Amino acid sequence: MSIGLRRREFIAGLGGAAAAWPLAARAQRPEMPVIGLLQLGAPSSWDFTGFRQGLKDTGYVEGQNLAIPEVRWANNDPDRLPELAADLVRRQVRVIVALGSVLIARAAKGATDTVPVVFGIGSDPVQQGLVVSLNRPGGNVTGMTSLSAELVGKQLGMLHELLPQASHFGFLSDPKSAIQGSLVKDAQAAASAIGGTIEVLTASTSGEIGAVFDRLANEKRVQGVLVANDQFFLAARVQLAILAARYAIPAIYPFREQAEAGGLLSYGPDVVDRDRQVGRYVGRILKGEKPADLPVQQESKFELVINLLTAKAIGLTIPTSLQSLADKVIE
Repeated sequence: MSIGLRRREFIAGLGGAAAAWPLAARAQRPEMPVIGLLQLGAPSSWDFTGFRQGLKDTGYVEGQNLAIPEVRWANNDPDRLPELAADLVRRQVRVIVALGSVLIARAAKGATDTVPVVFGIGSDPVQQGLVVSLNRPGGNVTGMTSLSAELVGKQLGMLHELLPQASHFGFLSDPKSAIQGSLVKDAQAAASAIGGTIEVLTASTSGEIGAVFDRLANEKRVQGVLVANDQFFLAARVQLAILAARYAIPAIYPFREQAEAGGLLSYGPDVVDRDRQVGRYVGRILKGEKPADLPVQQESKFELVINLLTAKAIGLTIPTSLQSLADKVIE
């Protein structure tokens, strides 16, 4: 064989090998992990900025080393959650994320005992049967929580500081909520601590919210209202703000979006920070850690938002002492 022929064969073989390298690399490249997000609300009802930042903190970025999440929305119909959770399990997601409601976390836990579930909720996960303990969750579930008793107590304390002569308060809750009973007990205990009383108000539809405020306006017994930590009331924030302003009923809410929509006050967990911590836990699980070994974390950042425009509209003056504590004042 001539030297020229051997050279041409070598070059041809090199070219074939070079062409095969990208194919081999693609074949060996691991598939990007897919996570599933289960939501009680409707699209656009939740901002995932904090969650994405938490993933980024652990080295995961959508489209680079993490697939675009599979999101399932229940459109405020809790009965759909179990099937939506089961659908995510069938999709073989690596982690299911349950933000905002214990109903979501329960549905995810009920759908699988192998796929990791990371929650962000406003109730005690031990009482709700999600984990064995906060320090050692056990099983496939862990996450973030804000214990409602402490939150309701602080909310009522702020409302009482605003209305020092008030003694009879209303607590607006959703009877369909999985934690309605415990929230009512927390509100009653908080009212007793300041020498007041609580009247339980219930609504699970827009029409029922309207009926509650009509009755409050007619009876004029309730001097201030606490709105429960519930996704339904977050979705109904504009209606609540309009009715409370129309009837000049002071109300405090758990989500900053409710004060930004026209509510008088909001005090609750910094949801962006909570979601960031959830995102970090998801990233750690993707890297191999087990939910059973990741302690349930308690909220450490809370925020107070005061809407001075609403206060002026209903004839209230917000004490300077309360304004000085605010993370945001809307003027």
